[in-house]
Amino acid sequence: MALDFRPAVLRERDFRRFFTGYATSLLGSSMASVALAFAVLENGGGGTELGLVLTARILPLVLVLLAGGVLSDRWGSRRVMLTADVTRCLTQGGLALALLGGEPHLATLIALVVVWGAAEALFTPALDALVPRIVRGDALSDGNALLGVARSAASVAGPALAGVLTATAGASAVFAVDAASYAVSVVALLLLPRTAAPAGPAASFLTDLREGWTEFRSRTWLWVTSLHVCLFNLFVWAPFLVLGPLVAQRRLGGASSWGLVMALYGAGAVAGGTAMLGRRPRRPLFVATAATVCWALPSAALAGGWPLPWVCAGALAAGVGSSVCGTLYATVTQSQVPPGAVARVSAYGAFGAFALGPVGLAAAGPLAVLLGTSGVLGFGAVWQLAAVAAVLTLPVIRATLPRPATTPTGAPADRTA
Repeated sequence: MALDFRPAVLRERDFRRFFTGYATSLLGSSMASVALAFAVLENGGGGTELGLVLTARILPLVLVLLAGGVLSDRWGSRRVMLTADVTRCLTQGGLALALLGGEPHLATLIALVVVWGAAEALFTPALDALVPRIVRGDALSDGNALLGVARSAASVAGPALAGVLTATAGASAVFAVDAASYAVSVVALLLLPRTAAPAGPAASFLTDLREGWTEFRSRTWLWVTSLHVCLFNLFVWAPFLVLGPLVAQRRLGGASSWGLVMALYGAGAVAGGTAMLGRRPRRPLFVATAATVCWALPSAALAGGWPLPWVCAGALAAGVGSSVCGTLYATVTQSQVPPGAVARVSAYGAFGAFALGPVGLAAAGPLAVLLGTSGVLGFGAVWQLAAVAAVLTLPVIRATLPRPATTPTGAPADRTA
């Protein structure tokens, strides 16, 4: 008999199908993000035009996220994800055709990118609701860990592949590949089983939104961890992304050094996700929060004027912490929130976590002028250490959580298709 060394969760047919499609689309979308920047610049745009296009993608992600949570819990995660991926397949195909035809008008690019961002906002909360439906309760953490590994691996491989393909065949070819990757994801989602829609009259959109907010705010650990990540993005991660390349340019060797730092962050995230396979900590929120200590390390290394190897080591550790934290937070949310509210709760959590990120990106440069680059980065590192210490004192974070209730087949119940 042949030995099967795959993680147990990959032996489950539905998850394996979804994972294949999702990983393929992740690789395509990570390539497209790089190609988008080159497409704008190569068609006569500058920093202002590129900023407009990137903002056009980010804004719908924030504005549509809560609606995506409501629609996912109301219509079913699979149906919403199919809608999102079909839409993204069409928008990427549209971008490929627009670029193939010459120099598209900036308004055309912005319109397509807005739809792309809105579809991504629909997909994100639906994903958290789908995973517990296709993974048995005791393998839920492994499923989330593998999805995190796929995201991290794509963030490393995608930009490198995009650079080569853009240089040899142009940005249009990259968008065509991305459109094909979403088509693969659509096929994978179509192969997943459907479940019955909820019985009874549907509540209003605002009622669903309020119910989701009630579920979110009634769980202290949910809003505390979301606030923790929100302030991390504001004080730590946003300044790191803005000021890190500046420090690299001044004293670490330039763009190649910064590329190495970010590549090691991605490698650390892959390693962290892999290390989480088969692990079920008794106090997952405590472990997840403690892992975020690592997020302070790369900023501390930059602020302290440490040499490149130390900055790389900090980035590697931060990647590990990010994957451990993301896996456990997602698993706790999926196992402790009622199945019919997971998407809405996930949407509120994501909205809260990233709402202040753009503020941090915009403020990092001006604050560095006033306080110095090391001052801003050093404050972020100290803030993160203090925040982790404060959150770990809360009893709800240190508690041992009950195991989720499951259906007779071992999979958490789901009210929607």
